[in-house]
Amino acid sequence: MDRRTLIVSGLATLGAAGAAKAQEPGQPGPYQTPNYPAAPPPSPGQNPNYPAPAPAEPFSREEMVNNVSDFLGVTAEAAGGAIERVFRDNGRPTAYIAGQEASGAISVGARYGKGLLYMKNREPLEVFWQGPSVGWDLGGNASRVFTLCYNLQYPEILFQRFPGVEGSAYLVGGVGVNYLRSDEVILAPIRAGVGLRLGANIGYLGFSRKRRVWPF
Repeated sequence: MDRRTLIVSGLATLGAAGAAKAQEPGQPGPYQTPNYPAAPPPSPGQNPNYPAPAPAEPFSREEMVNNVSDFLGVTAEAAGGAIERVFRDNGRPTAYIAGQEASGAISVGARYGKGLLYMKNREPLEVFWQGPSVGWDLGGNASRVFTLCYNLQYPEILFQRFPGVEGSAYLVGGVGVNYLRSDEVILAPIRAGVGLRLGANIGYLGFSRKRRVWPF
């Protein structure tokens, strides 16, 4: 065998060994796609095959007038006057909270409350709220409060702080209303009688799933 034949044979042997190594398990060849990890399945919100969550169904004016009148123990006329003002400002609420609260202040005060969050087609959910207040208030009281909730599509959105809207407190037929707002969610607490204490509403309320002692 001459020198040329030996060289050709050696090159052929090296090429076969390299090809065999390239085809070893777990090592993709020059024209193969690597075995990347499989992508996780899309979440329900990203998959068009999953229906989008339906928006919360709002309450009518008649429902709110009857509920406010019964819960706060005021006349339908007084409840209707307050509801009319709130509906004119914000429209129909998607939820409401019926509960009780206690507050006290000597210029600086605190407010604590507990109630049930109601939304259509959902079970009532127990919620708590607390927060500081600043104003010309002096004294303390316990009262019922009925809070209309706007743009609240899911209960979880409620659990945050809601600062008071400056200049939003007003009286209609012996019923007091003020506004709290965080982003697009608006709360309109309605209080009656000696439980008004509108001066104490300058501040914020924080809502939680459990009772908290510290109001800040």
